[in-house]
Amino acid sequence: MTRIFALPVTVIATAMATLAADPLAQNQSQEPDSFDIEPPVLKQNLTDQSLPTTEAPDGDVARLEKQLDRAKKNASGAARLYKIGVLAKVEVEQRALKVARLESDFANAQLVRAKNELAAQESQLAAGEGTKDELEAAKAAVAQLTEAVQIAAAKRERAELDAAEANLRRQQKLLRLGSAQKSDVSRAEQKLAELKAPKN
Repeated sequence: MTRIFALPVTVIATAMATLAADPLAQNQSQEPDSFDIEPPVLKQNLTDQSLPTTEAPDGDVARLEKQLDRAKKNASGAARLYKIGVLAKVEVEQRALKVARLESDFANAQLVRAKNELAAQESQLAAGEGTKDELEAAKAAVAQLTEAVQIAAAKRERAELDAAEANLRRQQKLLRLGSAQKSDVSRAEQKLAELKAPKN
């Protein structure tokens, strides 16, 4: 009796195994393996971050200038967007802070470039190729850019301090409303304390 039941069960199991294996074999033969073909490189998938950062100082200055212009454009319309309810106040503050940071970075990059030009002028003068007027102009440019760096750094520090104070007030208000945690307030207090701490 078991033979009578075993034979149909074996036949059905074999047929099912054959049917199950057959579609897989057909799919594999008709479609190439996904790893055999490399996907095309799309323009939007390329980023500047994947490129090596061995740019000349002039390239760095140009890149920072473009970023600064873009940040200024984003920040200029932010107040209007906040008034009509498109942006949060936090986003407006972050855009203004980004402008201050980029202005400082741009001023520093310009100073580095001017110092390199000054060194080149000094070496040319030592070789007898340059003039003292060119050297004095390069020294004046370095002095002017040094002052601009100090002004930009002070502006950046003030903007970061203002942003940290606003964040602390916001976190405290959210804590009173029950939407924030004490750890958020303590992090904001710590960040503000770090910014207020005297620098060596």
